[in-house]
Amino acid sequence: MRLDKFLKVSRIIKRRSVAKEVADKGRIQINGILAKSSSTVKIGDQVKIRFGNKILEVEVKELHDSTKKEDAQKMYQIISETRVESSDD
Repeated sequence: MRLDKFLKVSRIIKRRSVAKEVADKGRIQINGILAKSSSTVKIGDQVKIRFGNKILEVEVKELHDSTKKEDAQKMYQIISETRVESSDD
């Protein structure tokens, strides 16, 4: 599944266009490798996302083309959530 679609369907990021923008700015890694919005996500992958002053690291548990709001969180497991000092990007 494409990274931008996974982020939208899992509701980690609300809109696919925003997910694409975040990925294209180099703020997402899959298994430690810089990822583009078109990168493929597989079950077991570790995805690290930087939102402003927060870094969210999740493990992909399930892949679905669409999901209900209450099932979206089953698609991933949070490994860590850290706050970082903001840098001038």
